Amino acid sequence: MDRNTRDYLTVTGGYWAFTITDGAIRMLVVLHFHLLGYSPFEVAMLFLFYEFFGIVTNLVGGWLGARVGLNLTMHLGMGLQVVALTLLTVPDGWLTVPWVMAAQALSGIAKDLNKMSAKASVKPLAGSSSGRLFKWVAMLTGSKNALKGAGFFAGAALLQWLGFRGALFTLAGMLLAVLVATVALLPSGVGRMKSKPKFRQVFSSVAAINWLSAARFFLFGSRDLWFVVGLPVFLYDALGWSFMEVGGFLALWVIGYGLIQAGAPRLLRSHAPGGGTARLWAAVLLLLPTGMALALHLGWPPQWVVTGGLALFGVVFALNSAVHSYLVLAYSSHDRVAMNVGFYYMANAGGRLTGTLLSGWTYQQWGLEGCLWGSAAFVLAAALLSLGLPEPASG
Repeated sequence: MDRNTRDYLTVTGGYWAFTITDGAIRMLVVLHFHLLGYSPFEVAMLFLFYEFFGIVTNLVGGWLGARVGLNLTMHLGMGLQVVALTLLTVPDGWLTVPWVMAAQALSGIAKDLNKMSAKASVKPLAGSSSGRLFKWVAMLTGSKNALKGAGFFAGAALLQWLGFRGALFTLAGMLLAVLVATVALLPSGVGRMKSKPKFRQVFSSVAAINWLSAARFFLFGSRDLWFVVGLPVFLYDALGWSFMEVGGFLALWVIGYGLIQAGAPRLLRSHAPGGGTARLWAAVLLLLPTGMALALHLGWPPQWVVTGGLALFGVVFALNSAVHSYLVLAYSSHDRVAMNVGFYYMANAGGRLTGTLLSGWTYQQWGLEGCLWGSAAFVLAAALLSLGLPEPASG
């Protein structure tokens, strides 16, 4: 095994551990604060700073990673997540909305530092092979999403077995151990630019990156608009599912979504997808929230519409996401990869923020059907913006 492969596996392992805590903390916060009597919109507001600071972090983090190295920004993200988990272990009297939002802000900074660092690292580690690049980024992203699903389940299970604080202490201890291990194993300077970039260079001057980032904003907004708050609250309140059933179902969905994403190179039968691939799968995705919303409107059994529709949505959304994750690296030069990925994931975080807030508000106003119509509108915008995506130059 060569050094680049070993480093890729180390980055992937650290990303996996972080992802479990990220999925778990989201499920812990949604379920625990809904149980405390928070409305769906108030629960969504707890994630406001999580998503907002993700936007800022991706913008600054790409610039910082290009200056000091991606391994350093990845480890900084892990350390901040340990602090964020610990902040939520305070007594109930301290768990005010501002306190939880501040802890979630740290968690959002941590998550996007870690994600940007791990994904941007794939470009220098994969070398010049476009096939290896697509395979590695699909595997990294897909396995991460599968483990985020495991994190959903872990969060719900730990909440039921150990309580809110016991779950948080367990997750913080695990991540701290992984942080120590990756610091020892990874070399310094991965992804660092030869010349120190100026901050104004964080905004991409590449048209393809800008079109892709705009499409990414609406793609991920379309998912979170119904998935983050509306769906778990609907399963718990409208269908009467238990915490374990809600967490387990969402965990299985995200695990399956991740496995599809990891297998995207084989499923798409392509070593290097392009703009045409992104347009095709965005059009297919548009059919799903539209069809689900119509089915609910017509009075079809909601448990079958939601569970079956969500499974299909997960498959098609995973292929869309895998193509996007490859294209941002394919459109980037080796020197600018950290900054382009930071800019791109800034748009991703913006879409998640918008989708999260709309998820709580739309569900409160119009229920899950309204969330699905909103999701369809966002997918349509992503499909139209994908018209500007070119075919990448061959690696």
